[in-house]
Amino acid sequence: MEIPGDRLPNYLDFLLDHITPHKAALFAEKAAQRTRKVTVVLENIFQAHNASAVLRSCDCFGVQDVYIIEKTNTFSTTQQISLGSSRWLTLHRFEGEEAVADCYAALRKAGYCIYAATPHQNDVNVEDLAIEQPIALVFGTEMQGLSEEALQGADAYVKIPMVGFTESLNVSVSAAVCLHHLTWKLKGDKNRPFGLSLKEQLELKIKWAENSSRRSVELKEAYLRLLDVEP
Repeated sequence: MEIPGDRLPNYLDFLLDHITPHKAALFAEKAAQRTRKVTVVLENIFQAHNASAVLRSCDCFGVQDVYIIEKTNTFSTTQQISLGSSRWLTLHRFEGEEAVADCYAALRKAGYCIYAATPHQNDVNVEDLAIEQPIALVFGTEMQGLSEEALQGADAYVKIPMVGFTESLNVSVSAAVCLHHLTWKLKGDKNRPFGLSLKEQLELKIKWAENSSRRSVELKEAYLRLLDVEP
């Protein structure tokens, strides 16, 4: 049973009564710094250390959503590197033969322009990306890069300028460099809000509060009983 929309603020207050004031203050602070103006898409990333590092970077830069394509490889993380960052992120997973198409369709429905992160003909430097429309950055595996399907389905291509002999960065480093630049650029654009709506922030704080308690199911059922609603 879902909490009625008009009761969500009261439900959050109910949940916050069961965590420390310090953590409640952190939720309010961090929710106000989150964004959906840029998101990361990971295609077939199977190296747990790279996957974990990307999630950690998304959390650190305030990027709320990560889209995960598992067409040929299973996505996995390691706690030692991710430091539990997936608890604070919204992960969208797509599996099977239609994973790329389904993911791209979801991104476009959400209003994103899809940029494949790869040196390519007619690519654009990350510094020059237009930010009028929300940006989805698609990253592939360390060795194979992005699949042909992911490349062909993208709206455009983006690269990080390189001048060294190796000519490439680790995928997790590439994601961190792009996110640092884009979040900095987006925050500097006074004509467009960087953060989430108040409704989105409320929903996020509820999710975080639920994820912070081992009694989340019990607490939700208790709140529904207060509303005289059958769980």
